[in-house]
Amino acid sequence: MAANRLAHFEKRQAERAARGPRGLAESWMERARAIAAARETNGDPEAWNDLSRTIATWVSRYEA
Repeated sequence: MAANRLAHFEKRQAERAARGPRGLAESWMERARAIAAARETNGDPEAWNDLSRTIATWVSRYEA
């Protein structure tokens, strides 16, 4: 199952890469959400907290 998810991600990432950095960012955000959700399902809700902090740091850097 993990191999299928990775193959799907790689295919979509290649498609989005053709759209440049914005497409790649969308692909990575999609992958990050999928990983956090999977970790939560396996009993690790901390992945969402880490993702939230990472995004908050990025937003604070570029928002002003």
